[in-house]
Amino acid sequence: SHIFKKNRDLTKAWRGKTDQLLRVDEHDFTMRPAFGGPAIPVGVDVQVESLDSISEVDMDFTMTLYLRHYWKDERLSFPSTNNKSMTFDGRLVKKIWVPDVFFVHSKRSFIHDTTTDNIMLRVFPDGHVLYSMRVTVTAMCNMDFSHFPLDSQTCSLELESYAYTDEDLMLYWKNGNESLKTDEKISLSQFLIQKFHTTSRLAFYSSTGWYNRLYINFTLRRHIFFFLLQTYFPATLMVMLSWVSFWIDRRAVPARVSLGITTVLTMSTIITGVNASMPRVSYIKAVDIYLWVSFVFVFLSVLEYAAVNYLTTVQERKERKLRERFSCSCGIPHSKTMMLDGNYSESDANSLAGYTRNQMVPEEEKPEKMVVHLAMSNESNSSRKRGLKGHVGLRIIQNTHAIDKYSRLIFPGTYIFFNLIYWSVFS
Repeated sequence: SHIFKKNRDLTKAWRGKTDQLLRVDEHDFTMRPAFGGPAIPVGVDVQVESLDSISEVDMDFTMTLYLRHYWKDERLSFPSTNNKSMTFDGRLVKKIWVPDVFFVHSKRSFIHDTTTDNIMLRVFPDGHVLYSMRVTVTAMCNMDFSHFPLDSQTCSLELESYAYTDEDLMLYWKNGNESLKTDEKISLSQFLIQKFHTTSRLAFYSSTGWYNRLYINFTLRRHIFFFLLQTYFPATLMVMLSWVSFWIDRRAVPARVSLGITTVLTMSTIITGVNASMPRVSYIKAVDIYLWVSFVFVFLSVLEYAAVNYLTTVQERKERKLRERFSCSCGIPHSKTMMLDGNYSESDANSLAGYTRNQMVPEEEKPEKMVVHLAMSNESNSSRKRGLKGHVGLRIIQNTHAIDKYSRLIFPGTYIFFNLIYWSVFS
């Protein structure tokens, strides 16, 4: 039956198998094809499988790709009736000549070997060869972080022959810009891949000569949303939180001091966290400008309260001397002199019933407290209570310094102006 009929096993047709079919033993494959003649053209195309990682600290990237070479070696031509090619694995590669292409500026690279070496060799009857391998390479990428994290980076993977100059081997992109293909599923967490493109040029070495060099260029733009959530928003909120101090009573020293110190320490933590994940570059990054300006705003809010507290102490010292002078010169036997500040209750004010007030300190000399002179009245208690019922005739000056009032406008206005300039320049 035809079901049990076996197909012809072509491996039995050649006693010497592949070596004799391709006449490997008849030629010296340590030398390139057409040795001593013109340069052999070697076409290259690449399919990028994945862009695995981008490291800012190490300034490198890792890429997995299929690297394919095309050339013609007439020593490998063989007779064929159907003009079909033959495909072999990596074991034949060790017996024939293949281009010695390497990755310039690579740090680590390897050919995948699971479950076997990921190498394919396809030979056509006329001697044309396709040599393909699956490679993962980690290469250097010179990054510029002056606009970080609002930056775009351009990295290149460079291919070049190690031994053969342009007089022996002409390396070129097989199909021009179409020689580079990428997987549509390639994506990165922090970057948007804008484009891939190819270039080529000659590279010169003073000791060995000129070499053809191929470039795989790709441009990456960083996603900003992550840094908005982790850096910019927290820094902005800390600056705004430091402004709360301007609305707190200037006599609440623990509240204002602790708020200022907390915001300063938090800003220091944010700056340290950002710099820990970045290389130690010698120039200023865009995020450094934003964070350090925010830090200065927070620090100035602490200095603002130091100035307010110092001026308040000076004013109280003057008022104390003024009270001592008036208490000795008033000369009214049935009188009391009392200092009232903004912290009093209605019961305290009602306890002043039966007293009349004479203002002893000029208006311009008492910006926050009021010295009142309370003299005994001959009116009855009932008439005194009726006179103060529902209303207290004492004018209490609000306990706010002029510096706090101006800071409530100057600090937010200046910070908003800085943000407008910053995002217009770096975005």
